[in-house]
Amino acid sequence: MDFRVNEDQAALQEGIRSFCEGRVSIEQLRELEGKGFESELWSELAEMGVFGLRLPEADGGVGLGTADAVLVFEELGKALVPGPLAWTHLAAGLVDGAADGTAVVGGLDLSDGHGAPYIIEHFENLDVLLLLYADRIERVAPKALDAKPVATPLDPLTPIFEVSEIPEGEVIGGAEDAQRMRFEGAVLVSGQLLGITETTLAMSLEYTKGREQFNRPIGGFQALKHIMADCFVRQEATRAVVYAAGATIDDPLAGDVSRAVSSAKAMAGESAWKNSRAAVQLHGGMGFTWEVPVHYYLKRTRVLENVFGTSEEHADALAEGLGQAVA
Repeated sequence: MDFRVNEDQAALQEGIRSFCEGRVSIEQLRELEGKGFESELWSELAEMGVFGLRLPEADGGVGLGTADAVLVFEELGKALVPGPLAWTHLAAGLVDGAADGTAVVGGLDLSDGHGAPYIIEHFENLDVLLLLYADRIERVAPKALDAKPVATPLDPLTPIFEVSEIPEGEVIGGAEDAQRMRFEGAVLVSGQLLGITETTLAMSLEYTKGREQFNRPIGGFQALKHIMADCFVRQEATRAVVYAAGATIDDPLAGDVSRAVSSAKAMAGESAWKNSRAAVQLHGGMGFTWEVPVHYYLKRTRVLENVFGTSEEHADALAEGLGQAVA
């Protein structure tokens, strides 16, 4: 299997990148603080094919694969595009209106058995809520839940609501569907985390090249070079494992899907977190201020790191799988 990005995939990625650069600037994101959702932007993403990307053309989708979707979500992660992107993308074909953006779909991953309180992102904007259990997928109407807003969410672009009780929903998928959605969701979110890993390094490079001390750019200081070199290594290693996971889902014969997915999510979460923290440090005192946008990436990393399994949970899954292989 060829894991390299081909010309069509590069063109797809460039198209999404150009859209995000023109439509989702940091200044525009600041206007969404506290809301984190804009219906016009959501419709534009749907028109770009973000949600119906992997839906067959016969069903009104684009007909591409998970490897292509990873490239798209990488760009969405770079731009910090808000909203329940992964859940709505995953719901295409399961929920009417998800693919064309007329239905905004959120979700809760309940496969780990964690109990109340349950945290739901973007609750006020949801038309459908998916419940992902170990053996099934259910859908419920958000209006059936008694949700209370959390006054100060960690990510100002991701409003969250707390729910103490989840009602029984309509079963729309079995155990195999649930497992597939969990794997695909983890890989898509890994793509977003990869985008954060890349952007925080790019922001650090730009700042350290322009900030001068002792009449020279601070980026030339050896101690800072070492930090950014580590960030670059994490970026490239993460890119390789995330791209490989997307390709493995498309062709399971290429490797162990579970291992590929857990490797991607574990590494992407750790890399995004470490690169974001390094970016704060490299920006010096300015890195801790609200005006510098680094904090958006640090906070979004924490949000994404807890979706479809944390880095620690996926690391445990890898260890368990390796233990079984040795036994």
